[in-house]
Amino acid sequence: MKDNDSITKALEKSGFSRRDFMKWAGAMTAFLALPASFTPMVAKAAELADRLPVVWLHMAECTGCSESLLRSDTPTIDSLIFDYISLEYHETVMAAAGWQAEENLESAIQKHKNKYILMVEGGIPMGDTEHFLTIGAHGKTGYELSKIASENALAIFAIGTCSSFGGIQAARPNPSNAQPLSKVTSKTVINVPGCPPSEKNIVGNVLHYLLFGELPALDVYNRPKWAYGLRIHDLCERRGHFDAGEFVHAFGDEGAKQGFCLYKVGCKGPYTFNNCSRERFNQHTSWPIQAGHGCIGCSEPDFWDTMGPFEEPMASRKFDTVFGLGADSVSDKIGIGVLTLTGVAIAAHAVISSMQKDKE
Repeated sequence: MKDNDSITKALEKSGFSRRDFMKWAGAMTAFLALPASFTPMVAKAAELADRLPVVWLHMAECTGCSESLLRSDTPTIDSLIFDYISLEYHETVMAAAGWQAEENLESAIQKHKNKYILMVEGGIPMGDTEHFLTIGAHGKTGYELSKIASENALAIFAIGTCSSFGGIQAARPNPSNAQPLSKVTSKTVINVPGCPPSEKNIVGNVLHYLLFGELPALDVYNRPKWAYGLRIHDLCERRGHFDAGEFVHAFGDEGAKQGFCLYKVGCKGPYTFNNCSRERFNQHTSWPIQAGHGCIGCSEPDFWDTMGPFEEPMASRKFDTVFGLGADSVSDKIGIGVLTLTGVAIAAHAVISSMQKDKE
């Protein structure tokens, strides 16, 4: 496929009919949480859109976010790369290495200057410890590479919690002084947190920009509201058990076998904004709570330091972050300590409803 082919041309070459295309547009409309009436607009945007050049950089990370992306099924990863975007640089999937890889990155930045999407995976050591992360044959620092790439990008996405908020690299005492991508550039960075984020949340943001040519609506942590607008607790399939006072008290007990609520064994769903229960992982196969373990809050800032111990409830513990922000039932409300009240209410409900259940 040629770089300047539109999505519709690519679909036509692949043997898709107009009916198939409209079905695809409808699916994308629903996926991006838009009303069904937007389907014709999505279709029109796709007809006019060209493939987006994408540069994906790896910083201090485990490549889990890339692994998640590779499991995309709507569209599949091969369709995404060859039909929707032009993946100019991604160390995990490209053939080039060493000097050639560095040349490819420099060439992509210059060729598509101010026209490419930058996606960065991993935390970035800065300051006196900047050289804790060096990359490539010339030993450039992660900070240097991400700075240059950010300056010339059309839009910037921080993929995963490490790039969005620092992640495990930034956990206390943070010996490498790992920082989020937003500390590297003054440009707007769209955070797509999760450890890892689902493939749907990664691809969905690319498709949103591809179709509409603008960034999605963001919450206070610069997360897209279509994906991070509600708490895990709000969408959880076990929410009914929480309301009924039916809890797992220990892994493997009768409640666990019955699929009861995991709050009392540490689930952080009431404090975490994400759409995991709706989109799931590995091509919509499953997600942690379905598998029997509570949410660990991995899409929240500083979750390694604020959400532990992972298998104990937070109770009335104050929730705050180095960003100086708390979170309430709506993800774009701001206020230190507001989640303390939420935590107290949740803990109180858990105790009272459990007592009522015992009496029954």
